[in-house]
Amino acid sequence: MLVDWLEAAAGFIWGPWLLIPLLLLTGLYLTVRLRGLQFTQLGPSLHLALIVRREPDGAGDISHFQALMTALAATVGTGNIVGVATAIALGGPGALFWMWITGLVGMATKYSEALLSVHFRETDPRGEQAGGPMYYLEKGIRFRPLARGLALAFAVFAAVASFGIGNMVQANSIAGAVEHAFGVPTWLTGALLVLAVGLVVLGGIRSIGRFTGVFVPLMVLGYMAGAATILVLHADRLPAALAAVFTGALSGTAAAGGFAGAGVLAAMRYGVARGIFSNESGLGSAGIAAAAAQTREPVRQALVSMTQTFIDTLVVCSFTGLAILVTGSWTEGLDGAALTQQAFDSGLPGGLGPAFVALSLAMFAYSTMLGWCFYGERCIEYLFGARAILPFRIVFVAAVYVGAVRSLDLVWTLSDAMNGLMALPNLVGLLVLSGTIVRLTRSYFAGPDGR
Repeated sequence: MLVDWLEAAAGFIWGPWLLIPLLLLTGLYLTVRLRGLQFTQLGPSLHLALIVRREPDGAGDISHFQALMTALAATVGTGNIVGVATAIALGGPGALFWMWITGLVGMATKYSEALLSVHFRETDPRGEQAGGPMYYLEKGIRFRPLARGLALAFAVFAAVASFGIGNMVQANSIAGAVEHAFGVPTWLTGALLVLAVGLVVLGGIRSIGRFTGVFVPLMVLGYMAGAATILVLHADRLPAALAAVFTGALSGTAAAGGFAGAGVLAAMRYGVARGIFSNESGLGSAGIAAAAAQTREPVRQALVSMTQTFIDTLVVCSFTGLAILVTGSWTEGLDGAALTQQAFDSGLPGGLGPAFVALSLAMFAYSTMLGWCFYGERCIEYLFGARAILPFRIVFVAAVYVGAVRSLDLVWTLSDAMNGLMALPNLVGLLVLSGTIVRLTRSYFAGPDGR
């Protein structure tokens, strides 16, 4: 009964009448008000994020690059492997186009979340920078009852979500994938995960930042190398795959093989939903990592954070989607991880595909747990104070084992609902504070640094 009720609630929250249009329209609104900043400033943003990397004379706990990698750790996850495959299986090749659209408008949303998070951050009792939606909602909105209510709602929803989508769901995905591919029992995978997660997260954001700054780039580049190999080996099919993406987005996709065909609305619905699930633009979570960055200027870190959505959706998801399309696996009636595994199995030589996808899924899910531990920690600190941080970390690590060895139907459903509920107070805050976002942005670009 409870699972059914939660499924209905999650379906409504993530359905075509609430969160999906609200997220898209908020991104479009911010894009217009910021004059397409994600397009005009993408090059400088990537240079700042990947080449400059740090601003050592600014207040903060980790570098620009480490903050970006921590946020990427949380977002480059199962959505990039399973979510893309599900979108194409249900919406056809055109779903990939709508994932791109979601990523492009989501960059403005991600920029705005990071900008407000750094602008309204504060120093906690341990001397670390604390920020995120709960801080800019409370400090930025002038009507105090609304401000406090929205901030508390976000912190509660995000703290619960950190144990679901950021912990047990990921551990369960890892244990299942490793057992299927390599025959490792789930209890052993759970024990190893507890050790692997605990060694990193118990040291706090500096430990997480140092680890993700090395692990995440290697993880992403390794996965992209595997997908790129498929694209090179099937280069003659790439033009047709790209054509299918655009025609499917604008006119629907006819039945092919085991694929039943999909209309434009199906491509849009599943592409947008899975794109948002993958890059988390609008959920507000990435702003928590941005607030920890060493910077003197909120706009500068916001530009860096904006590249997270670009890398996650426009790059990594595209590699997965195109690999599925050029191999023709999407017509075989498969879905989720099985579809991606089939694409890599048929696309990579030597039968390496299933093991490669299983290993990639494990690494992606592991990194997600690291990023979400920090998100949950900051929300718990906001709700209960700094004394609650260590107990939270211990409980978070223990929950990893539970996730690895137990069936999680209820947790999956609850996670979907909590993720969606996180976005609602955050989006209200972004719309109310859009004037502040525009003012800070224009002030920066009118000054010597922006020019």
